[in-house]
Amino acid sequence: MMHAIVAREAGGPGVLNLAEMERPVPGPGQLLVKVAAAGVNFIDTYKRSGVYKVQYPFTPGSEAAGTVMELGQGVTGFSPGDRVATAEGINCYAGYALVDGDKALPVPHGLDDFTAAALPLQGVTAHYLINSTFKVEPDHTVLLHAGAGGVGLLMIQLLKARGAHVITTVSTDEKEQLARDAGADHVLRYDGFADKVRDLTSGTGVDVVYDGVGKDTFDGSLASLRVRGMLVLFGGASGPVPPFDPQRLNAGGSLFLTRPSMGHYLRDGQERRWRSDEIFAAAADGSLTVRIGARYPLAEAAQAHDDLEQRRTTGKVLLVP
Repeated sequence: MMHAIVAREAGGPGVLNLAEMERPVPGPGQLLVKVAAAGVNFIDTYKRSGVYKVQYPFTPGSEAAGTVMELGQGVTGFSPGDRVATAEGINCYAGYALVDGDKALPVPHGLDDFTAAALPLQGVTAHYLINSTFKVEPDHTVLLHAGAGGVGLLMIQLLKARGAHVITTVSTDEKEQLARDAGADHVLRYDGFADKVRDLTSGTGVDVVYDGVGKDTFDGSLASLRVRGMLVLFGGASGPVPPFDPQRLNAGGSLFLTRPSMGHYLRDGQERRWRSDEIFAAAADGSLTVRIGARYPLAEAAQAHDDLEQRRTTGKVLLVP
């Protein structure tokens, strides 16, 4: 038996409850992983609330790190005792979770379990956003929303290492300091940010906006772009963006809009390992600092979701079984 978080219906954080259930058994091609820590992400709140449809009862969580306990039939390349992480696990808010062998990421020596759990989703997201969705070059100027969040703090560091000029938005003085410490060139509040971006760029606008906030920032993000700039809408922390007229892209300067998701940037094992190996190596050698803003016991998953949705957190939020 094991403890796991279970939601029996869609709703607010209060639908998440600790329950005792049978430990899963790995099927063909799967690993059984003893979870050291599970990542808490906005996609988990979308599934819990019903924005994304799931089957109930439902245990959230796709991101975790831990130790391999058992191998399913046909698994190669792993042994019991190996440390792995994943952004594509199954029901990870639990003491044990199943991970498909081809989606398990080896954790290098020198990287602790908590940092390993904090990196797969947000680290890989940051990697594909700046390397593949819009390939950032040294002369680019970037607007990044939520610069003190888990993805934001990683992206600021990666963008500055690339040589980009980084403008970011935050909501509090504490978050502003975190963004500045990560290397942001300019840190703005959300109110009136589009006009301030225009001022900072002498009226030109930025090459790309990375927007994980969604509804509350979408219009300002479009207004911040240069001619032929790209809005990368990779999340909706404030809610989904309402339908809009594509003619706005023309009127704004032949703009580009894309709505990426991680699965489309992890098409095969080679791509998965390229992204994870680079991110893990940077964290292991200290060139990428991973901020774990909060760690909650597994039983406090509801509080973790509430704090995340109310923007009380900074950096990465983890659950510890």
